[in-house]
Amino acid sequence: MRASDTRASVGAWRLTRQLSPRRQVRVAATDADGTLNAYPPHLVRAVDGPAPDAPWAIYLTDERHDYRLLAFDFDAKTDGAATAAHEAATQLAHVAKAAGLDPVICQSGPSGGRHVWCALAEAIPAQLVRPLARLAKALWPQLDLSPINNPATGCVRPPGAPHREGGRSTVLHGDLDALTSPRGTAAQVAELHALLAARVNTAADAITGPTAAVDLDSRRHPWIPGPKRQLSSAARVALLTDATVPQLDAERDGSASAVLWRVLTGAAAAHWQLDDVQALLDAPGLEHVRTRRRPSGPRVARSKDERHAVLHRQWQRAVAHVAAGRRPAGDDPTFPTRAAAIAEHIEHVQARADASPGRWSAGGGPADRRVLDVLCLLALEAVTATVEADIRRVALLAGVGRETARTALLRLSGDGWIIRTKAAEGPNAAHWKIEGEAVIHTDIATARSQVAHAARHTPATATAARNALLLHLRDRTTAATHDAFTPAALGFHAGNVYARCTTTPATLDELSWRTGTDARELHAILHGLVAAGLLEGTRDGWRRADEDRRDQVAEICGTAGLLATRAAAYATERELWAWWQAELAWMHQTKAEREQRPDPTQLALFTAPLPHGPRRKHPRRRGRADFRAARAALVAT
Repeated sequence: MRASDTRASVGAWRLTRQLSPRRQVRVAATDADGTLNAYPPHLVRAVDGPAPDAPWAIYLTDERHDYRLLAFDFDAKTDGAATAAHEAATQLAHVAKAAGLDPVICQSGPSGGRHVWCALAEAIPAQLVRPLARLAKALWPQLDLSPINNPATGCVRPPGAPHREGGRSTVLHGDLDALTSPRGTAAQVAELHALLAARVNTAADAITGPTAAVDLDSRRHPWIPGPKRQLSSAARVALLTDATVPQLDAERDGSASAVLWRVLTGAAAAHWQLDDVQALLDAPGLEHVRTRRRPSGPRVARSKDERHAVLHRQWQRAVAHVAAGRRPAGDDPTFPTRAAAIAEHIEHVQARADASPGRWSAGGGPADRRVLDVLCLLALEAVTATVEADIRRVALLAGVGRETARTALLRLSGDGWIIRTKAAEGPNAAHWKIEGEAVIHTDIATARSQVAHAARHTPATATAARNALLLHLRDRTTAATHDAFTPAALGFHAGNVYARCTTTPATLDELSWRTGTDARELHAILHGLVAAGLLEGTRDGWRRADEDRRDQVAEICGTAGLLATRAAAYATERELWAWWQAELAWMHQTKAEREQRPDPTQLALFTAPLPHGPRRKHPRRRGRADFRAARAALVAT
């Protein structure tokens, strides 16, 4: 070792003695070929001894496994990753600074990785650090969670420590005094958690597309499936508001129609059906349904048909509005509690699934894991562990066929992962409850154990915990659900492996743990993904290729457009079933209601994605339903 390197190591070792929360540090091991590799737990060095000859890393927690240091490790093991690591570290440091902490940014080594350090004057329990780290991971996928998420053995090379590829960890921004004389507090860590939560919530809100399922009730009216709840306080106030009296916010919100809107969006979010609202038609807040405004003078009563049309039209708008996620969570005071509960439950289910090696790799296992992930995603969206999901919808979201989805649901149910709480009946799909050897408590504040330092959720952080899981599962299911990963192409298992790879290289052992696949089988799958140009093999492991070539792979395999064709077929099948269910309902209506059936020549009813209202007559042949003619008529429109 050169004299300059020796002096640098001595200085770094002196700093390590000041920073290390424990009396020992971990030292890098030497492989058989002489190269430096991981930091095994048994290879340690006392901080009061001489500096190690190899790179070393310090623990982030003390002997009681409480955090004394926060270290966010942003990897940069490939070309172009250094820029992303720099941007992520800079953004995180900015947020930490806003929280009152004193972050120090280091370049970890010659590849351009970044470490963001925050020293703490108070011991912070792992229960507070884990959710914070998960939010940071949701915002910056380059973050390596292993060090900060493992209070027992997690460690990071300190400033000045040598890197295995040469060079040292170098301070880029910040003052080392902030690390040697720590001033970070629990309140500042909580503020960092809140600021990261706000960013995650903003990122989740930016995602387009519906965030809740819309289905049809037994009377063919749209609703958002889930256990019916009481109206939120805002909706209850609106329901009791005399809409004929000008409100303080009338200039901003309008008049009776605005009051009605608050009632209906609150009812839709509470999983009410239209019949529930109609039962309250005499309530003051539904004045807009009963009467209409004139340019001057008192309001005028609407006819029965007009009341019916207004309520149906506004209800459809309200359900679509809430399902698309455009209704602020703050409108429902119970939402944060429920969001925290479902996030905790789904996180437990996912952790249990990840800890079940082999269950998801053989036979129908790959399809089963996709279906379980889809059910978890639906549960997060609906904020309830019990979801109504028909096999076609599950199949499309998982990228499998409806029969594969059906058998996967049965296998998951047989193994205790889910429970069917209600069988499919008429137009309603089966209800499935996601198990996981955990209990969903309705009152989180009293149901949780009252341990010291337990994480206390604010509305924003509780919502962010759910949103972080939503972002994660959406990304994973979207990556796996592609024509390239159908059985006629690379297969379900290859899709699951690809979805669990990121732009950061992962070793064979890491991917084996993530996918529950033995090393030999996994190596063959990885080789196929590399040959297809979907993954790249590096010295540090496998990562997603910079160019997404899934479409090209599907073209080569002859499966391009398969999932889109399947989606169109399932949409036709759903509409055919809904048409026949509407016919059965029509047969049991009164004579006046039957007269509302459209003229047989009217075909425009089939252009909407969710058909509402009366339908034209279902084709019959010799008194029986003619499904072939119905399909032909539907396809023709």
